[in-house]
Amino acid sequence: MDGTLARAWHALTAAVVAFAVVLAIALGGSQSPDVVAAFPSQAARDANVLVYFTIQSNLIVGVTALLLALRPRRSALLFRVFRFDGVAMIVLTALVYHTMLAGLSHPHGWNAVDNQLLHTVVPAMAVVGWLVFGPRGLVSWKVVWLSLVYPILWLVFTLLRGAAIGWYPYPFMDPREQGYASVSLTLAGIVVAFIALAALLLAVDRGLRRLAHRGASG
Repeated sequence: MDGTLARAWHALTAAVVAFAVVLAIALGGSQSPDVVAAFPSQAARDANVLVYFTIQSNLIVGVTALLLALRPRRSALLFRVFRFDGVAMIVLTALVYHTMLAGLSHPHGWNAVDNQLLHTVVPAMAVVGWLVFGPRGLVSWKVVWLSLVYPILWLVFTLLRGAAIGWYPYPFMDPREQGYASVSLTLAGIVVAFIALAALLLAVDRGLRRLAHRGASG
């Protein structure tokens, strides 16, 4: 029964992610003046949606949840890294949004619905799924350090792309407004927060695994 419930939860998470991401692409940043100015065509705006960290973290959560729904027992290193990346990145997405970005825009209609799905609902579902259903024992310090690769590559790509086209997905990444020193400090703080969050998730995973073993032996 627990296995069936776990697969159902992962499948539901993947479905919510799919709906939210497709909706985000369909909306295409149409209510953001800076996006419209940087990307005049609707097709360009639709494609640009994919570069947001929010979308990247949601996609990783969705794909790994779908894989768990199809086959719960997975132990390949690549899966372990991306499963952990998804949880850590989506938590960071929610934290950064609700502490730094929520007050900067006031979406309406379907934009508001999608905003809540991407920044609140999916993060909550991902964390609940990871805490309740696991799978446990996939996290190690090797996985933690490897999980840094993707977010750092995203940062490098986004900064280089922003310098080339004159557009950045988030205000705190724009050196034209914040200055390179401020941007560097902010991004360094986010990387440190990610490492601290990853270490916390590792500790939680190990603690939950010990509790599970005690329950099984008892």
